[in-house]
Amino acid sequence: MDFDFSDDQEQLRDAVRRWVDKSYGFERRREIVKAGGFDRGVYGQLAELGLTALYVPEAHGGLGQGPVEAMVVMEELGRGLVLEPLAQGALIAPTALQAAPDSVQAEWLPKIAGGEALVVLAHQERKARYRLAHVETKAAKAGDGWTLSGVKSLVPAGDRADAFIVPARVQGAVDDPSGIALFLVERSANGVKTLAYHEQDGSRGAEVTLTDAPAVQVAAPGKAWDALQAAVDAGIAALCAEAVGAMDKLLLMTAEYLNTRKQFGVPIASFQALRHRMADCKMQLELARSMSYFASLKLNDDPATRRRAISQAKVQLGRSMRQLGQDCIQMHGGIGVTDEYAGSHYFKRLTCMEMTFGDTLHHLGEVSAGMQATAGVFA
Repeated sequence: MDFDFSDDQEQLRDAVRRWVDKSYGFERRREIVKAGGFDRGVYGQLAELGLTALYVPEAHGGLGQGPVEAMVVMEELGRGLVLEPLAQGALIAPTALQAAPDSVQAEWLPKIAGGEALVVLAHQERKARYRLAHVETKAAKAGDGWTLSGVKSLVPAGDRADAFIVPARVQGAVDDPSGIALFLVERSANGVKTLAYHEQDGSRGAEVTLTDAPAVQVAAPGKAWDALQAAVDAGIAALCAEAVGAMDKLLLMTAEYLNTRKQFGVPIASFQALRHRMADCKMQLELARSMSYFASLKLNDDPATRRRAISQAKVQLGRSMRQLGQDCIQMHGGIGVTDEYAGSHYFKRLTCMEMTFGDTLHHLGEVSAGMQATAGVFA
């Protein structure tokens, strides 16, 4: 199998890396965190690079690119710890909107491609414990349209987004996937209330409360469940790629520190115990990288194969993020946990990513459940 990137993909990587190095240094990031954790101007710069158009079909003004291009971009954004939710706006939302009626696509996809509209997925609810099918938000018919009532948590840039893609229950029990439909709700609509806060990695999140908020149906029950899973899987693959970029950068920073810091008159990089630990971290990085590739390459497979691959990748990424992050911080010593040092922010971001879209234990359970039919000595 050929794992070499095409010339166009390498040029895309170089363009994003140059932008990060020039326009999104660590001090710039700290200013954005202090200002609230989201900068619409920065999101506009990402749009100028064409990144918000990656997954939007050419018919709607997008680039019509695939998972590998998205992976390349997210790795570079991970290296720069970019706070703005590009994966949400440019990858997850267009994936979900593929199931929408033509009129909805024609209204929103061109605005997403141009960076004029930030549309994010608002799916997380209290008590859900990462279960996508756990949806208590209710949808009710209102004339020719719909209204939604419920609360969604940890919505990325929820008070700054232009619209939300919201799973809501039309029928069935709380955990019944067949009763879920997808809706689009504009943030400026009546009945929408947002409460913003900082997340642990410095990004901006919000609680979104819907009270009889008017909504447009994106997908009906049945089709909506498939669309929701596909959108979340695209988000997990993007998260894996972002984590690889962050781990790669943190490992490089650690190597530079070990070669600079001296004890007993010699760089501590010469100590065998630390060299072994660095080798372990490098191994975890490469395991994570290979599984990130695996996840992205499986996004266009059938749903069962895709879901299994995504969970397998998230398990390995979770383990790698935790081991590499903790080991790199320990090798730095006290400076590694100071707010002034970039390494601590990489560690916090990796910790948050491990718990996003399902933590390691959750996805380990998903992998195990998929193996029950074939596992065992006599299978």
